[in-house]
Amino acid sequence: MDGFLSGLRCAALAGMAALLVACGSAPLAPNPVPSEAATTGTATPLTPSGMSQDVSVLPSLLRGNSRWVAVPWQELPGFDDDALFEAWNAWLKSCERPGPVFASLCPEVRRLSIGGEDAQRQWLLERLQPYRVEPMQGSASGLLTAYFEPEYEARRTPGAGFDVPLYQMPVGMNSRKPWFTRQDMETLPEAQVALRGREIVYLADPVQAMVLQIQGSGRVRVTEPDGAVQLVRLAYAGHNGQPYQSIGRWLLDQGEVRDASWPGIKAWMLENPQRVNELLWRNPRVVFFREERLSEFDSGFGPRGAQGVPLTPGRSIAVDPESIPYGTPVWLASEGPQLALQRLVLAQDTGSAIRGAVRADYFAGWGAAAGELAGRLKQPLRLWVLWPKPL
Repeated sequence: MDGFLSGLRCAALAGMAALLVACGSAPLAPNPVPSEAATTGTATPLTPSGMSQDVSVLPSLLRGNSRWVAVPWQELPGFDDDALFEAWNAWLKSCERPGPVFASLCPEVRRLSIGGEDAQRQWLLERLQPYRVEPMQGSASGLLTAYFEPEYEARRTPGAGFDVPLYQMPVGMNSRKPWFTRQDMETLPEAQVALRGREIVYLADPVQAMVLQIQGSGRVRVTEPDGAVQLVRLAYAGHNGQPYQSIGRWLLDQGEVRDASWPGIKAWMLENPQRVNELLWRNPRVVFFREERLSEFDSGFGPRGAQGVPLTPGRSIAVDPESIPYGTPVWLASEGPQLALQRLVLAQDTGSAIRGAVRADYFAGWGAAAGELAGRLKQPLRLWVLWPKPL
């Protein structure tokens, strides 16, 4: 995911501890929308043509590692209660880069964006058919996790405690070849010469820098030298070609901590200030960023996901595109100790650990509250794709 989710974050944020222990995927670029082709059990293409509106005669559809089973709308929990206008904002974004199956519906989606929820709900009933997503074998219940976009304070120049730099790509660096490691970048004169003048901003906390690099993107509130405050996004630009290594995993393996969450790691660092570099250097990979100014409109959306469109908090999910195509509207239901969800969402992203038929990563938004949710959410999940009926 060279888009947001991809960064260095492991797209399965089954909690921040799991992220620290298990992540290590290389970012992926926003991918072209894949072919919507799939087959039924008799090798019939997965397209709207020939589908009956009588659910009892609709065949199950096979796509990748999943089976889609046609169901009546009544099976979707909470369908009558969802605030559909929130999902419409995400759908409008998907219509900026729609796949071939949903492209023809986008003019109607746009017209309905100024309609009421009753009209939107009626349109869904008339134009789409729900299919329960199941694995080829096993339970139809899967796993829901969440991810977020960090937001931190930053400065343009070092000092006053803001001494942790985040860099642009070094000039002439080929990201396909291994470059200096994290340790090299902090200790070797030739590496420091290559990085001179490439600093974008400075953070106050090396853990925050690591979070941004693992997530692959983030927001920073930059206090400029003149005192003005600018909200900017640091978007993924590349990395140094070194392998990702989890600092949380290292602490667990060394018996240094039992809690490898970000708070646990920060607590360890406070107790062991002389070993901070030893810890951080365990992850040789460094991510480079590019700066994107955020307008008032842009600030209401997240970074671009793998579909290539900005993510909508609470209405965008990352999925396995082998199971669910990008841009597909999905009904999501999940009950757990952290969150109860029954809502329409859009499949707009993916991640290296988001694999399987009933698997989703929920975009929680940005900032501390979203990070807290992303750090804890791990609960059962059911999914239904909403697929066009034949005309």
